[in-house]
Amino acid sequence: MHRLLASLLCLVVLQTGCSEELTWRAVDHLIASEYPDTPSLSTDSLAARLAARSSSRPVLLDARSPEEYAVSHLPGARRVDPSADAYPALDTLALDATIVVYCSVGYRSAGVVQALQTQGFSRVYNLKGSIFRWANEGRPVVRDGEQVFAVHPYDATWGQLLTDSLHVDQAPENGTL
Repeated sequence: MHRLLASLLCLVVLQTGCSEELTWRAVDHLIASEYPDTPSLSTDSLAARLAARSSSRPVLLDARSPEEYAVSHLPGARRVDPSADAYPALDTLALDATIVVYCSVGYRSAGVVQALQTQGFSRVYNLKGSIFRWANEGRPVVRDGEQVFAVHPYDATWGQLLTDSLHVDQAPENGTL
């Protein structure tokens, strides 16, 4: 029942055009109600970790569809299927490797974080606000190794959380916009 109420609250806030801050709080509440034991990492914290010149760079996992990933993703991110039960591509990672998972707003990635915790990974985090917040803050996203200013909006409802100028529904066939 709590999950249903959180989902309804989030949809109402999105559809009524509430402030961005209130809308993000509703999204965060929805994720916390569904995945209460999922640790998160802020975009500021991730940016600092990526900027540090240490060898302990976190593994970035993109839990969006292939179409979303093709438009853009965080530099160095690997795409994973958010509905998968296992992630064989991660079999070579130590269970204490730092992993940060993101999607559009953080819901699908929270499920991946939970699955990775179940598989024994101990330092796995959900990126709070995911790629929408990251890109809205002007942080870099890439396609084919080149920085772009485009993010797939997922759908019309959730895309309201993405700055309009960043909306791109598909990657161009020739690689340019």
